[in-house]
Order: sequence, then C-alpha cells, then structure tokens
Amino acid sequence: MIQITQPGIIRLGVLASGRGSNFDAICAAIDRGDLQAQIEILISDKADAAALEKASKRGISARFIDPNSFADRQYYEGEIVSTLRGAGVELVVLAGYMRLVGQVMLQNYRWRILNIHPALLPSFTGLHAQKQAVEYGVRFSGCTVHMVDEGMDTGPIIRQAVVPVYQYDDEDSLAARILEQEHNLYWQSLQLFAQGRVYLDGRKVIIRDESREEMA
Repeated sequence: MIQITQPGIIRLGVLASGRGSNFDAICAAIDRGDLQAQIEILISDKADAAALEKASKRGISARFIDPNSFADRQYYEGEIVSTLRGAGVELVVLAGYMRLVGQVMLQNYRWRILNIHPALLPSFTGLHAQKQAVEYGVRFSGCTVHMVDEGMDTGPIIRQAVVPVYQYDDEDSLAARILEQEHNLYWQSLQLFAQGRVYLDGRKVIIRDESREEMA
C-alpha cells in the first residue's frame, strides 16, 4: 500500500478545455480556506477556453499549449509535463480536459492525475455519460472522482456522489444536477490528498480515518 501525498498545502496544476466551472469551484474552496491547496498553473489545449481567462484574472499562470504544434502526442505531453514540473506541480487536476491522457503524463505523474466523470463508474464511461444514463433508464447516476490510468475512465475510484434520475429527465437536466455535486465532490477529494489521507492498495483507494489509527 502506498501513500500518494504527504500532508500539507498541495500544489495543483489544472488542465482544462472549456469553461472551467470545476476550476471555479476549486478556487472558491481555496479562497474559503476549505481546501489546503495552491493552483500553480492552468494549461489548456484550446486557445479560446474560458478557463484561461478565468485563471489570468485570478493571477494564476495560464498557458495555451497547442497540440497541433507537435509531431505527436508524446512530444505534446512532454511539453505539458515540462511546464507542470517547472511550476512545481504535485497533483494534476483534469477539469473538463477533453483529451485522453497518454503514457508520458502517466509515467511522470503516476496516480497523481485526477479526473471527475459525470456518472457512477464503472457505468457509462466516455462521452455523454448523462445521456447514456437517461437512455438506459437507471434510477440513480452521479459523479466519480478517480485517478487516471491507461483506460478511459477506468482508474481507481476516490469518491462518488449519487444523484437521482427522474423519469422526465433529459441529458441537460440530469447534467445540471450532477454538476452541482461535482462542484463539491472534486475539492473535497483534493482535500483528502492535502491531508495525506489517500493510499492505494492495488487498484483500491483507501482513505485514512483521521480519528483512528486504522484505515477506513
């Protein structure tokens, strides 16, 4: 069993492709003092991503890295890793980053890349998870914070939140309700890393109980 991070203020690097609503929620948790973290840099693969402007307005280093400027994903991710390491990033947070993470990033930040997915994994992986849930007819869906591995939404699960699916839901209404939970679940999961409470045993995540010596 391995401890992923030591207790202390955790230095985050955020990768985002769009509006950055989860980035906003993480920043708000830091501002409130609920999350012991510092965002060192935000990187986007989209020049017009709203998240870049949001980061700049907060005084956070924001950089667009164009994947089309590199010969292949290996070189593109090499630039991302170099940028993250140059900023002193310990934990990488995917916040609406719409690219699969490859071997270069996985090797350099093994078990230190996190993602949030709008479904209760392992169900409904990939794109349009909310639509998949509605069409399948499940009564409950939700969101999952997980470590990133080589698969698509297959990494070890850290925390989950459950959201009911109503019979007249469509993709948009369910997505909005799940997003509300995402905005709390993500920063709460990050705080576990700041507290040094996250361990990995095989593919199972163990959260150390602060009040007891045993693992909970």
